[in-house]
Amino acid sequence: MEDDPFLRKFQPSELKIASEFLTNCLPFLSRDLCKDCVNVLSDRIRSLDPEHCSEVDGEGNSKAGLASEGTSNNVKETQISFGTLSEVLGSVLPSRQAAETASTRMSWADMSQEDEFEEEDEEDETRKAIDASPMKTPEKPKLSREQREDLRLRNVKRKKDFICLERVKGKLVNVVDGLELHTGVFSAVEQKRIVDKVYELEERGRKGELRERTCTAPQKWMRGKGRVTIQFGCCYNYATDRAGNPPGILQREEVDPLPSLFKVIIRRLIAWHVLPPSCVPDSCIVNIYDEGDCIPPHIDNHDFLRPFCTISFLSECDILFGSNLRIEGPGEFSGSFSVPLPVGSGVKRKWS
Repeated sequence: MEDDPFLRKFQPSELKIASEFLTNCLPFLSRDLCKDCVNVLSDRIRSLDPEHCSEVDGEGNSKAGLASEGTSNNVKETQISFGTLSEVLGSVLPSRQAAETASTRMSWADMSQEDEFEEEDEEDETRKAIDASPMKTPEKPKLSREQREDLRLRNVKRKKDFICLERVKGKLVNVVDGLELHTGVFSAVEQKRIVDKVYELEERGRKGELRERTCTAPQKWMRGKGRVTIQFGCCYNYATDRAGNPPGILQREEVDPLPSLFKVIIRRLIAWHVLPPSCVPDSCIVNIYDEGDCIPPHIDNHDFLRPFCTISFLSECDILFGSNLRIEGPGEFSGSFSVPLPVGSGVKRKWS
């Protein structure tokens, strides 16, 4: 790339954006071309950003698999669900008190100053490329951070008119009323940074470097029963435990506070109108699924305020909704309505 005088006219961030766009369009661009031409085209796209284009093969297909009903095919799938505790619970949870006394926490004001998803070394690479360039080329006008963010915000797709009528207590009810799907919220570069952080946290949990109840990694004893769970902000008990605690939030158990990067994600969700500013999440649950894993039908605990927001990474999956979800077999469920959740997108729900 550094040897190409044409590419030297552009910033690395601009080449990354072009690479993402062309990678998504590659199946269309390569249609009806011979195999050699497809390989040349895909190699050109890879050369724009080799680091993040390694998952595209010569046929113009992504190597990541598809997921269905919370399962993934050959790759991991990661979801992060954000929620807000009720004021009564939030005032007594020990984990929240511990979070306030934690060392050097970043405030919301500090975070508003932070360029959340842009690597600082990107500017260093740009300066090095300019210094090393033997040719002087006219500098291309740069968009400000606000202009770039506004442009991406306009490209977010939103669907809020989901309809699924079911008879509940003798009345026809739209059981997905209030469901919203927001696609294009996180770019491929941003997704990679978030997923890398999740893997780092998972590894720390396996090494015992997080609080005891923060990371749970059960042994997979049957299909669908192997997802890794990482909790921040509060400790949620999925089922009655050995101590006899019922399902719900355990007020006397401590988990780690929200990582700084997750707070940046929350700020993005609010600034880009995925979540309302009146309900800022202060807790989240990270689910890491291997092939065949899932989360069974459930109703989220009412200790959490509504709405919820779930964002998906690594692999597209379907989320089932309905008043009567059925178990078809180990790790397999059916229902009246499903929503495909593309990678980097967020789904908001005001119920469940």
